Amino acid sequence: MGAGGLGGASALSLAVQGAQVVVADKDGAALESVARAAKDEGVEVVTLEADVSTAEASRALVAQATSIVGTPRLFLHAVGRNDRRPVLDLDDDDWQSILTLNLSTAWWLGQEVGRRMVAARGGRIVFVSSVSALLAHADHAPYAATKGGINQMMRVMAREWAPHGVAVNAVGPGYVETDLTRTYLERDGHREALESLVPAGRLGKPAEVADAVTFLLSERAEFITGQCLYIDGGRTLV
Repeated sequence: MGAGGLGGASALSLAVQGAQVVVADKDGAALESVARAAKDEGVEVVTLEADVSTAEASRALVAQATSIVGTPRLFLHAVGRNDRRPVLDLDDDDWQSILTLNLSTAWWLGQEVGRRMVAARGGRIVFVSSVSALLAHADHAPYAATKGGINQMMRVMAREWAPHGVAVNAVGPGYVETDLTRTYLERDGHREALESLVPAGRLGKPAEVADAVTFLLSERAEFITGQCLYIDGGRTLV
């Protein structure tokens, strides 16, 4: 789980619902922010500063978290970034860095968590995807490729692990205002342009994505697996 806008909001929502939450991120300030927000709500989260940009580091993080909370029953992957430039302006390093962060970490962490859940015969996993997995946004090529990859990876994991009591799903946020997107939204008319594409006429809120995550990780979603739930105000309808 990342501690950014969507990951942090989801961590807080899960903790408020009574889950024992470990939040990992390489951004110490983001971790501190999540911990403070949890404290304000009268709950606690455990924070771990970690860089998951390699397979070894990702698997070590899962082992560390397991030593704290035991075999994981719930897992959320909310890690990723975008580079809003045209295809012809991107080089091999740009492609590889986004592929590693957005998709490879989902594979490494999801596989390691899934291995433990399958052995324990139960668990729920959610990956944060995006409407970009479906829509051909300009200046989104590596990002869109990784989100489409997450959706298909998630479906195969769901198919293989369902007999072992493990459900795997994704959420696909539309245009959501977070601390990371606010600077982009506030310049050059980007906010108005994006709002005009959403049938609901507004941007989403991190808490709305967190509510969907919390539902999919709850017992109420026990018979749902292999699905991507889009939280987009209708963006994927047009």
